[in-house]
Amino acid sequence: MSKKNLIQDDDDNIEGYVKIDRYNPELIDSLSTHYHSVLKQIGEDPAREGLLKTPERVAKAMLYLTQGYDLDAKSILKSAMFKEEYSQMVVVKDIEVYSMCEHHMLPFFGKAHVAYIPNGHVVGLSKIPRIVDVFARRLQVQERLTNEIRDCIQDTLHPLGVGIVIECRHLCMSMRGVQKQNSVTTTSAFTGEFLKEKTRAEFLNLIAAKLG
Repeated sequence: MSKKNLIQDDDDNIEGYVKIDRYNPELIDSLSTHYHSVLKQIGEDPAREGLLKTPERVAKAMLYLTQGYDLDAKSILKSAMFKEEYSQMVVVKDIEVYSMCEHHMLPFFGKAHVAYIPNGHVVGLSKIPRIVDVFARRLQVQERLTNEIRDCIQDTLHPLGVGIVIECRHLCMSMRGVQKQNSVTTTSAFTGEFLKEKTRAEFLNLIAAKLG
């Protein structure tokens, strides 16, 4: 069942600002019931003032944070593909990443750096962050997220090569478990020309460089 519907959520109305989210009302009701039960089982009182709307809010937040299941990353890329005789590296770096670890359903967040070398086609630059979001807005592990972004670009654009580096902090490491507050996990994935040391080194230098 799709998560999209015609329900307006004006819970966050502030002067001059109306936030409108659209959700499937049946799905919201079902998830809210489960979260209501969770609150009781951990020892809270779902009937107290501060928690009255918490089950519904959490249900909506969860649907927002997992909206990637309803999106097709390849279709997003194909919607903005253009023929262009450009064969140098294209890099989009410092793309914000917000995802949830599938093992504990706790957030991990950081930045993604994406590069490709066109082979007759380029893609609208805004579509690169869009597909990062598509795969990040699912229950994930960082390793799979990295590979999914790489494979989507490679299989859709058929470039001469793709390079991906993702750097994230994982709350499942800092809030629980080993409780290491400053650890950062880095993953990378490459295809084609980026498998060559010289090309890969150029990419890594570009994402490390600061403008100005």
